[in-house]
Amino acid sequence: MLRRRIGHDYSARCIYLITITVEGRRPLLGKLAGDADAPIDSENAPCVELTPLGEKVKERWMATEQLYPQIEVIGLQIMPDHLHGILFVKEQMECHLGQVIKGFKTGCNKAYREMGLAVHATIVPSAATGSQQRKQEKRDRSLDDREHGQLWALGFNDHILSGRGELANWKRYLQDNPRRLAIKKAYPDYFRVRFNLQVALHAYAAIGNRFLLQHPHKIQVQLSRSLSEEQIKEKVEDYLSLAKEGAILISPAISKGEQRVMRAVMNAHLPLVFLTPWGFNTFSKPGHQYYEACAEGKLLLLAPWPHQNERIALTRQMCLNLNSMTKEICEWKQK
Repeated sequence: MLRRRIGHDYSARCIYLITITVEGRRPLLGKLAGDADAPIDSENAPCVELTPLGEKVKERWMATEQLYPQIEVIGLQIMPDHLHGILFVKEQMECHLGQVIKGFKTGCNKAYREMGLAVHATIVPSAATGSQQRKQEKRDRSLDDREHGQLWALGFNDHILSGRGELANWKRYLQDNPRRLAIKKAYPDYFRVRFNLQVALHAYAAIGNRFLLQHPHKIQVQLSRSLSEEQIKEKVEDYLSLAKEGAILISPAISKGEQRVMRAVMNAHLPLVFLTPWGFNTFSKPGHQYYEACAEGKLLLLAPWPHQNERIALTRQMCLNLNSMTKEICEWKQK
């Protein structure tokens, strides 16, 4: 999911959240350790134990400040097959962010080759004698990128800091990455994207507990935007009571009231189904606020439309379609 903001000056003062993935998602940088259920501040909390290559990658990332004095390294989280890092461009640079990342990748690729991970020695019959054997360096296609022979996949993903409190959220996101991966590994079926799940008249991409759709008592959550604050509070309590009685609440959570209802239900650890207008791809995963609900089997995310990198504003017709789909799902009974 490579994103760039059109018209943004990537050499100007700004803070970025960067994501870079290993080519082919190979787990070359580290190994997940710890217990998914352990408290985050305990000795057995999930963490990533870096490989020697992962240590080199960390070293190269932290050296960014020495190579580019205009940049401050705010954060880094190396995962087995990717990394997340936060960079603060403190003042205008002569180069742009893409050149900084390219230099970082070049340094990592050098270490990757020097450590012998891009090639390996094998014994093959000698063409000269037919009986003697000699060592010959030959590229190992199981380890190496089949396209360009580098450690990293092409490009990178960036988010640009835009709001108060966002930097703190980014830092928590980086810190929480190992725990979320541990949860995903502990409950793989709830985190695996399933495509073309047929429900009523539509096919969806789905993440979460699909068995929630088989529940006989499904209720649509739909609240008008014109409701007052007091009316929204009453509706939240009403829907929360229904969920506590065993109903499965379903909604695209478009209006403020609908969002309040679904958040209250999730905070109460009760099951719900959420229709999202943003599609999934093979590597999609639930947002950090949904991880515990997914692991508990209390959440199903349904996406009726294909995945796309850029999020567009919802139109009135899209909202109507989502509400119509929600009604169909509530009335649907699996044969």
